[in-house]
Amino acid sequence: MSGGASFAREVAGIVVVALVLSFLIKTFLFRAYFIPSQSMEQTLQVDDRIFVNLLVPKVAELHRGDIIVFKDSNGWLQSEPIARGGARSALTDVLVFLGLAPDDSQQHLVKRVIGMPGDHVTCCDTQGRLTVNGKSITEPYLNPGSAPSDTKFDIVVPEGKLWVMGDHRDNSADSRAHVPSAAQPSAEPFVSIGDVEGTATVIAWPLNRMRVLQNEQDVFADIPTPTSSASPRPTVTASGQ
Repeated sequence: MSGGASFAREVAGIVVVALVLSFLIKTFLFRAYFIPSQSMEQTLQVDDRIFVNLLVPKVAELHRGDIIVFKDSNGWLQSEPIARGGARSALTDVLVFLGLAPDDSQQHLVKRVIGMPGDHVTCCDTQGRLTVNGKSITEPYLNPGSAPSDTKFDIVVPEGKLWVMGDHRDNSADSRAHVPSAAQPSAEPFVSIGDVEGTATVIAWPLNRMRVLQNEQDVFADIPTPTSSASPRPTVTASGQ
């Protein structure tokens, strides 16, 4: 066998191994996602590419303060999925499948966990702060100028669910926007833990924003445990400003 043919086989083998490793990492460890909206500013900005740790919550536990990517099983998204077609679309789909390109299908959302199962979350105390299980929290990650919430609410998170909010509270259609009402009686404000793909860990692109994400669990360090176990049925009240 000629030296050129042997070299080509070695290169092909390396490429195959790299693709297999990329697929395994994307399937079991990390996956790339694209940020399409302003709802998590300034923590995450439009066009950021992030890597998500897929071990949470399948292997590791979720925590209050975690930034999560989750499937839109509740139909929160109002925009249509990105239309694709042609050879470029097929190539993009292959790269996403292999974990070499971020998923921009718009079938996922990214928010911060504020309430875990059984938590009693309210807006707001006399200083305008959220409370969790009776303890007020100060949220340093909020977008500058954003109040903790302009919508008053008083909720108890049911078992297997999460209450999530964006960091740009003035521009985030999060759990608050999907509380059942006369106008939307079948709305679902809680995210199922089973829909969580993982926790955002790194901003990978653009390069000038590359950094490890802090999930701000310290904000919730002094939160007491819920006074009662989580109910399978949600308890929700909400009102306007």
